Amino acid sequence: MLDRLPFLIGLRYVRAKRRNHFISFISLTSMLGLTLGVAVLILVLSVMNGFDRELRERVLGMVPHVQIEQAGGMSDWESLAEEVEQHPHVIGAAPYIQQQGMFSVAGRNHGAMVNGINPEWESKVSIVDEHMQQGTLEELTAGSWHIVLGSILAQNLGVGVGDSVTLLVPEASITPAGVFPRLKRFTVSGIFSVGADLDANLAYANIGDMQTLARLGDDIGGLRLELDDLFLSGSVTREIVDSLGQGYRGYDWTYTRGNLFQAIQMEKRMIALLLTVIVAVAAFNIVSTLVMVVTDKRADIAILRTIGATPRSIMGIFIVQGLAIGVIGILIGVVLGILLALTVSDIIMFVENVFGIHFLDAGVYFVSELPSQLIWSDVTQIVSAAFVLTFLSTLYPAWRAARVQPAEVLRYE
Repeated sequence: MLDRLPFLIGLRYVRAKRRNHFISFISLTSMLGLTLGVAVLILVLSVMNGFDRELRERVLGMVPHVQIEQAGGMSDWESLAEEVEQHPHVIGAAPYIQQQGMFSVAGRNHGAMVNGINPEWESKVSIVDEHMQQGTLEELTAGSWHIVLGSILAQNLGVGVGDSVTLLVPEASITPAGVFPRLKRFTVSGIFSVGADLDANLAYANIGDMQTLARLGDDIGGLRLELDDLFLSGSVTREIVDSLGQGYRGYDWTYTRGNLFQAIQMEKRMIALLLTVIVAVAAFNIVSTLVMVVTDKRADIAILRTIGATPRSIMGIFIVQGLAIGVIGILIGVVLGILLALTVSDIIMFVENVFGIHFLDAGVYFVSELPSQLIWSDVTQIVSAAFVLTFLSTLYPAWRAARVQPAEVLRYE
């Protein structure tokens, strides 16, 4: 019976109505603090996981994992592509030509990167064909001078499928009449949208047309590689470049998007640390609650001691009470946090539609929608940390309760 005493009395103290309403208020505050802290921590980490997922799937689905280039231009690229595809971590290779340029339409100007691609090979290294709003990549045939624009880029230029745009490249053409910038008129044959900043600054044209515009002859800019594990891009790049020999150089996605990925990881760790402090503050509010309960229950403690309760049992009573308050707060916070993490994207979309506002501009941020991904390991770590902090907050008040001397208390009763 004495073994069950801490659980029975501790849980009864949680349910009992107290004469001191201030103690009840502090208990409720501690419980609500844990609930909000745990819920917000789950929500924020889920949003950060969502940004991490979108970076991998959307942005890095469009950006090459590895780029291989050759000094002076790459000519025999098909045999080279077959060679690099033999690497165990390479799942696809495709030729490309990259050209920075300025699009101009009826007085509207906007800079963008134009990728010259082979439509038959591009699906090996990019997800752009899965995100075509209008048209297809197959319409980018050599000599057609067709171009596919990002949705935001097309919107900024005020063009749609069938309209013409002029591309100016930062290279000069010397003619008898003088030096003129090199330019070419393209017809918009398609529009893509991946919901990222690439929609505002990326376009695709046929690689043959870009070879003509850049005056490369049969040479290409290089090969884009898709890997089965993008985090191996650094080592894979070095292995491929070393195997190809002199004259080749390689770049991986960390040169262009690595800082963004590292920033997301660092922000996730820092936000988790800061929100854990909030959970800790809420957990340690239980200390003040239990200290006041111990003071209020000194007579009860003394009576229990006189009928045979050990100091260990007395400690157990207040540890159980504190843990009960904490566990209730943690469980409610977990349920609330999971519900918010699963529905936050829909909630934000509803608010945007009702109030006509847009929280994430793809021209500024790398995604246009608030993403969220619930990872159960994060929930487990949050619950474990909150429980440990709650347990630690019960030790001091329970220790004080165990040190109560029955004779001194009952002398004045």
